[in-house]
Amino acid sequence: MSHKRNVYLNMKSLDEARSLVLDTFGQGASPGVTIVPTAQAVGRILAGPVTARCSSPSFHAAAMDGIAVDAKATFGAHASRPMALRIGKDAFYVNTGNVLPDGVDAVIMIEQVQVLDDQTAQIEAPAFPWQHVRKMGEDIVATELLFARHHRVTPYCVGALLAAGRFEVEVLQRPKVVIIPTGSELVEWQSVTLEQIKPGQVIESNATMLAAMVEAAGGRCDRRSTVGDDPEAIQDAVRQAADESGVMAVLLTGGSSAGSEDFARSAIAESGEVLVHGVTMMPGKPVIVGDVLSTPVFGIPGYPVSAIMAFEQLVHPLIAHWLGQPAPQRELVPVTPTRKIASKLGVEEFVRVKIGRVGQRLVAAPLPRGAGQITSITEADGIIRIPASLEGIDTDIPVNAELLRPAREVEHTIVVVGSHDNTLDLLADEIKIWDPRLTLSSSHVGSMGGLMAVRRGVCHVAGTHLLNEDDGTYNVSYVQDHLTGMDIRLLHLVMRDQGLMVSPGNPKQIADMADLAREDVCMINRQAGSGTRILLDYRLKQQGIDPGTIKGYHEEEYTHMAIAAAVLSGAADVGLGIQAAAKALGLDFIPVVTEQYDLIIPAEYFDSGPIVSLRRAICSATFQKRVLALGGYHTERTGEVLM
Repeated sequence: MSHKRNVYLNMKSLDEARSLVLDTFGQGASPGVTIVPTAQAVGRILAGPVTARCSSPSFHAAAMDGIAVDAKATFGAHASRPMALRIGKDAFYVNTGNVLPDGVDAVIMIEQVQVLDDQTAQIEAPAFPWQHVRKMGEDIVATELLFARHHRVTPYCVGALLAAGRFEVEVLQRPKVVIIPTGSELVEWQSVTLEQIKPGQVIESNATMLAAMVEAAGGRCDRRSTVGDDPEAIQDAVRQAADESGVMAVLLTGGSSAGSEDFARSAIAESGEVLVHGVTMMPGKPVIVGDVLSTPVFGIPGYPVSAIMAFEQLVHPLIAHWLGQPAPQRELVPVTPTRKIASKLGVEEFVRVKIGRVGQRLVAAPLPRGAGQITSITEADGIIRIPASLEGIDTDIPVNAELLRPAREVEHTIVVVGSHDNTLDLLADEIKIWDPRLTLSSSHVGSMGGLMAVRRGVCHVAGTHLLNEDDGTYNVSYVQDHLTGMDIRLLHLVMRDQGLMVSPGNPKQIADMADLAREDVCMINRQAGSGTRILLDYRLKQQGIDPGTIKGYHEEEYTHMAIAAAVLSGAADVGLGIQAAAKALGLDFIPVVTEQYDLIIPAEYFDSGPIVSLRRAICSATFQKRVLALGGYHTERTGEVLM
């Protein structure tokens, strides 16, 4: 088997790839039929039409508590001419659901009956035929169609089926999908502890995640043991799975890209035919579609978001087709991006976004776009699809987003844009105590980015810690300069210690900002416009250090935790950030300054229900206790309105 690198030749568009998959593997394919007890059929797909075996109700039944009567015998009863009825002859006591006695066709509610004695009841109004009666077959008539073929059984359907005498139903079998994880770097989470994982090893998660997605799509998963980077072993595993009876698809995870040890393509090609290698979508471009022994084999990319997109766009529609279901579609809503989103021509891009209602419009803040960042999909409220014909989308121009969670939840989102701080994560949890409906969506674009978002009206709150170099104050002067004419409230959140984060033991013996200019020191920086970047530049200017001489100055990250992770991994020797981030990852910390972190809130939202809940959470003793536990924070003025 060849170990050459793969090259993406003749990539197909997503529409072309999906059509090819459905045309090749969808026609005439069926997962088979099985019989299940009706009580266990929820979520299953009916194999054929289902008719009622009996009527419901199967008899004329009283619909109220009262007396059953022959309606025509009560004609003439009036308040001025009450009619006496003999119990057991003219009238019969019944409860709701009782079978009507012979010779009666109506029920008079007990509230409208005057009981004179044990043998006599009196009424003051006539009954009409079938009054307060559930006729036989009122709900279901024997032999009538209950559900057409390919109907998905719901809990409500179970009730109807049982009432109609259907105690078992024929359903389509769940399409069996085999998942084969590949990669010598993978370790099974069930068999190791975190302490046992060595550098270079990766916890296997994609196959487990895809197995859950198969089940959610209506399929049945058979997850196989991990196969290492052995091309012959991978080929054997693919051929064996494709040849098994009942297997309708095979997912080969990892190894679909263009690396020298990406063996998925060659394994499929040696056993069958590669139909697609590369689809013009991001994430998910390296996906492979092959035909092995007439069984579809998908080479699923190793990056988790790519794996998700490949499954949702190609595998899930095929499973739905086998089950006679429409391709899954999400609700579309118009959203306004909080900032410009660039894209690559010729590739359809799936941009994950956080969404919330600000004023009269839904706004969308882009999340990190790396295919390896699974949190960009777990935190996302929606996806904006940028067509391959566009180089991006502008701000303030509405576009459609596919919702990943219910619209009503998006309506209860507090949109926070601006500087990153670890206390925002605590707030996202704490506000649930005050209002379980609320969600806090935090997008990290730096303090200046937050100010601009407030000015453009695309957020409820902006986090900021901008230093005025002239007088040493924070935030107020920036609000006055950049948000002129706007009615703004400035709410103090925390004081926090900023400093230099270094590896445990401080191996480079870094002591202060001056050491950043050393030739043997490499730093990691925050993005331009962030308060931390402004603080760094201010301190460098004070010491007469040219930023251009600092190794790593132009390497940027967007959060304090990302800075800490870069130092922990050895990608950088030092980074400026908050003490809480250093403590969280076990780094050493060299204090530089205690700075002020505030929240900018437009006055129109300050007294709204969601922001009131946010303010209560901020002022609560539990929140402040949790903040202090992070380390490097001070809460003496937390919750104070500064302007």
